Amino acid sequence: MPHIFLFLIAAMTLTLAPGPDNIYVLTRGIAQGRQAGLVAALGFASGLLFHTLLAVLGFAALIKAYPAAYHALQYAGAAYLVYLGVRVLRAAAATSLQANTQATPQVPLKRIYWQSVIANILNPKVTLFFIAFLPQFVNLPAGHVAWQMLLLALVFIFQALAIFSAIAFFSGTVGAYFQRQARAALYLNRLAGCAFVALGIRIALPQ
Repeated sequence: MPHIFLFLIAAMTLTLAPGPDNIYVLTRGIAQGRQAGLVAALGFASGLLFHTLLAVLGFAALIKAYPAAYHALQYAGAAYLVYLGVRVLRAAAATSLQANTQATPQVPLKRIYWQSVIANILNPKVTLFFIAFLPQFVNLPAGHVAWQMLLLALVFIFQALAIFSAIAFFSGTVGAYFQRQARAALYLNRLAGCAFVALGIRIALPQ
């Protein structure tokens, strides 16, 4: 068996560190409410299944071996986040031209889910993280390395979903207070758009 307990502590510490995923969930929850944040959290957790498959099957090593493929995914993910941010900013700008009594348009939950899944899949850093992080906690003498890595990845996904859901719950509670005011809701959506653009730029930049 792999070293589950030590892995869980390390995984929780890394998940709580500020990054594109939890910042996205936080921003989405504040801007659109608790339910939207929870759906975004579920989307990011679902995207981790893709990276798990790549890591277990060894495809992540291919991405690491070919920098061009890595950078292509990196810039695609960055461009996608910037695209989402621009869409949110354009929607907020259109709303500001309407009467102040009208509510800011809400993004459908299904769209939020798939946006989160795609944003996570298009982040090659997550794949490389899995291929570098998971083997550190594998018990080599026990054998069945691929199955051990799969188990560790599932533990990581479930703890990430729990932490992201807690962030969504908190941010949704805060956001619900501000959403009662149309003007505050407009500013929150502008903040969300700027945050998505900033995350895209951050992913595109070299380490």
